[in-house]
Amino acid sequence: MQHFDDRRDELLGIARFTFVDGGAAEFKRLSARCMEIVRTKDSGTLQYDIYLDDDETGAVVIERYRDSAALVEHLANIGDDLMQAILATATSVEGETLGRPSDDLRARMAEGPVRLFVPYASM
Repeated sequence: MQHFDDRRDELLGIARFTFVDGGAAEFKRLSARCMEIVRTKDSGTLQYDIYLDDDETGAVVIERYRDSAALVEHLANIGDDLMQAILATATSVEGETLGRPSDDLRARMAEGPVRLFVPYASM
């Protein structure tokens, strides 16, 4: 078994949404705003993909960041108002961040619903 390289700073985020009735339309509108912010303002976002299920009752967002500073920058660029509006489209939101966050990012995550998983082994 090979262990992760300690120098690897990338973070992977996975968020799962279950929409309130009619929430998909608003989620798609708000997600388009997020995508524009990612494209024009974020400097360290490596991946930002949004998936909807067939009946548009749920979504999965896959995000990959160069490092902790890039994720902090992304959150600042999105802002609290837009984030709260996105969360309001869902009856439930679950998420994970995979990687080794900085102490600052770890502290910010401690209060939120996103679970942190640190690397153990990789092929």
